[in-house]
Amino acid sequence: MQRRKFLIGATVLVAGGIGWYLFRPERLFINQTVDEAFPEATATASTAAPPKVLLSGQFHGVAHKTTGTAAIHELADGRRVLRFSGFETSNGPDVQIYLVAAADASDNDTVKNAGFLHLGALKGNTGDQNYDVPADADLSKHRAVTVWCRRFGVNFGTAPLTPQTN
Repeated sequence: MQRRKFLIGATVLVAGGIGWYLFRPERLFINQTVDEAFPEATATASTAAPPKVLLSGQFHGVAHKTTGTAAIHELADGRRVLRFSGFETSNGPDVQIYLVAAADASDNDTVKNAGFLHLGALKGNTGDQNYDVPADADLSKHRAVTVWCRRFGVNFGTAPLTPQTN
């Protein structure tokens, strides 16, 4: 009987540890705020034209409430940067930023089936932050940015991006 209680206790402890690792429930209550400055062009291009907004859009929630603005800027040196402003979403495990090859992504299947470019791990679930956009990214094809939980295959929120005139 003692051995059985020990095995049940050990099983509960191991299952609890695995569950904690997979779900990271403490992240639901802990915000990670980022306040990155807008990136500057390299010194050789600093006297060139100011950055221009190529695409922008407002986030809408899918699986989690997500708000703020996403905009792709072209810097004077030709680099492109995705900037989140006034951004806020839920925190979670293994959250990533994707440029999705669709006009919008209001579900999980659109992200999975349309294809995407990985821009990196989410730096914080609140605040202003920047992500480099690859030079070969086709912005006529990749027209939405998605906050994606890779561990569970869930779209937290998406910003459909539309062309801007400067």
